[in-house]
Amino acid sequence: MTRKRRMFEIDMPVEAGAEPLKAASKPETKKPGRSPMAAAITENAEALTARKSAAEAIREENDALAHEFVALREAGHVVREIPLEDVHTYMLVRDRIPGEDLELESLVTSIRDLGLSNPIRVFERPDGTGYELVQGFRRLSAYKTLAEAAEGQGSYATIPALILPGETDIAGLYRRMVDENVIRKDLSFAEMAHAAQNYAADPATEANDLSSAVAALFQSAAYSKRSYIRSFAMLLERLEGVLNYPTEIPRALGVTLAREMKENPEIAGRIKKDLKGWDNRSIKDELDVLRRHAGLADVDNLADAETPVAKPKEKGRGAKPKTTFHIRSSAGQVKCTAAVGRLEIKVDRDFSAIDRRKLEAAIASLVDGLA
Repeated sequence: MTRKRRMFEIDMPVEAGAEPLKAASKPETKKPGRSPMAAAITENAEALTARKSAAEAIREENDALAHEFVALREAGHVVREIPLEDVHTYMLVRDRIPGEDLELESLVTSIRDLGLSNPIRVFERPDGTGYELVQGFRRLSAYKTLAEAAEGQGSYATIPALILPGETDIAGLYRRMVDENVIRKDLSFAEMAHAAQNYAADPATEANDLSSAVAALFQSAAYSKRSYIRSFAMLLERLEGVLNYPTEIPRALGVTLAREMKENPEIAGRIKKDLKGWDNRSIKDELDVLRRHAGLADVDNLADAETPVAKPKEKGRGAKPKTTFHIRSSAGQVKCTAAVGRLEIKVDRDFSAIDRRKLEAAIASLVDGLA
């Protein structure tokens, strides 16, 4: 038997100014939140995702840089340190004439104090035995001097080098070897002539004579310069084994002496006789002998002379007849000078740019037409 709860209605007096009682409101229910562990897991996952994306971006950038580096290295644009003992000078006959290098000491000092600003150029030898030098013979010599002085204690056991790409092309390598020095005006005319002689003598090149060797090696040089090189080559050939200072011969003296020896071959024998056994001669001594046999006046700054000094005329011997005149042509005014054994044409035109066969045919036609 259940008891019934009695309910009584009681009116409670309300005091003046008092607010009536309100029914109690239900407490607000909070939405369930993430626990600290869940928040930490979420944040860690987001961080891992960000790090993964960053790592992937870095890997992609590194791959791109690696491919770019490999491409630059294969193109020969990346400097590498290679051991001095691995650099050889066998395949190419150097453009430098063997002998004492009076300026090597200053290069050694510069490299020791300031470092090597221009790396040497080499290529990998076909037999796999190191590298063959193309450019930088004096730089390599300076490094060897520093390495010997350091006795293995310094940083000169290796040398900065650019490794040239591609297959071995002897003709192209000769051209690379001399071009750098010619552009920098670092080679003397005797050294350029020496390089042309070696190029012509090398069976790996297509040059059959000195003229074709000069044309192939010194394509960037003006025609007049190539002519001077041929003159010096003839001079070195006639005086082989006699000169101690061929690189010191000024252009004007060398060209004049070559011309005189061509007209009077016995001059070479006289020079050899004068220099024979004179081992302690100086540069000036040797040049004075050459000037005397060339018939040149003893002038100052002969190396800077634009034209060779004229040979003094012998007594009783008249001057060679010479005729000079001007004509008009499609290329403009032409100055012509005709003398015994010589016809000189001066016009504002680059004859070195004309095809050689066409030039030869034109000259032959001119000479035959004057016969």
